[in-house]
Amino acid sequence: MVSRSRVEQPLLESDVLRGNPLGDASVRPLPVYLPPGYDDDPARRYPVIVMLTGYGGTGPFLLNLRPWDESLPQQLDRLILSGAMPPAIVVMPDCWTRYGGSQYLNSSALGRYEDYLILEVIPFVDARYRTLADRAHRGVIGKSSGGYGALVQGMHHPEVFGAVACHSGDMYFEYCYLGDIARLHANLASYGGWAELKQKLVSIRPKNSRFFQTVGTLCYGMAYAPNPAAPDGFDMPIDLETGALREEVWARWLAHDPLRKLDQPAWADALRSMRLLYLDCGDQDEFNLQVGARLFARKLATLGINCHFETFAGGHFDIHYRYDTYLPLLSAALQP
Repeated sequence: MVSRSRVEQPLLESDVLRGNPLGDASVRPLPVYLPPGYDDDPARRYPVIVMLTGYGGTGPFLLNLRPWDESLPQQLDRLILSGAMPPAIVVMPDCWTRYGGSQYLNSSALGRYEDYLILEVIPFVDARYRTLADRAHRGVIGKSSGGYGALVQGMHHPEVFGAVACHSGDMYFEYCYLGDIARLHANLASYGGWAELKQKLVSIRPKNSRFFQTVGTLCYGMAYAPNPAAPDGFDMPIDLETGALREEVWARWLAHDPLRKLDQPAWADALRSMRLLYLDCGDQDEFNLQVGARLFARKLATLGINCHFETFAGGHFDIHYRYDTYLPLLSAALQP
């Protein structure tokens, strides 16, 4: 009889995040899913899948129960025990910040979350668990901002990751971000301005769609346009007096768009080297991300880069059932 899966949540004490600019925790839980059978054979080693959450989420949230549905560990158990998915270790890092996320990048305004992931999380997991500790057997996946993070980490670190799955990831920034930037001035005014919002960020109730739209846009600005010389360590995407777009700052955002990053040969070649590159998006995505996904897939094809690309009927939310489609593909690509 195969032993049951289990989830461990060791605490990772981070040197990289210690003293980060927002004062966020440097000691964080790191959920690790160990597949059924892990305890049966002490000599067996497993591929690793690093799963990144979207904006406003964090690794431990992935363990939550879902009403009328499976939790992520239950979903993984079903896929593995049914034979649909080869067994793998699944790691769920916590890269949350006071402003809701990090885009998994290094930023003077948020902290060094890319370094945290690459220099601390990966070595910690390889040292503690029976992993196949090389890029050929390590993949990264994510949804929304996590999909963006997975794609960009694959571009930046092909020496670390050998497969990437981007699920409804942020790209084609003109469509997914500009609308919220256009509303940023009015949204800040509704909270009494940027200085007032900073002071009462935690106590604001309700944290509704306007809150997430406002704080999310600021968080992306901190990730994409850091500036140590600026107040709060980043450049605002708008003029705070008029609300007008600051074109020179917007250009710095665009440099982080995966569509534009593909123009850099080194980053395109990084994706070319993947054992699997998977991309999908709902055809009714509320942030228009299906347009960027189509353009990205078309650009990959033009460059001769293999990609498994799908659109599906649906939007951006409550689509964890799609894990059934791409987790088996990713795990299979990472097997020895």
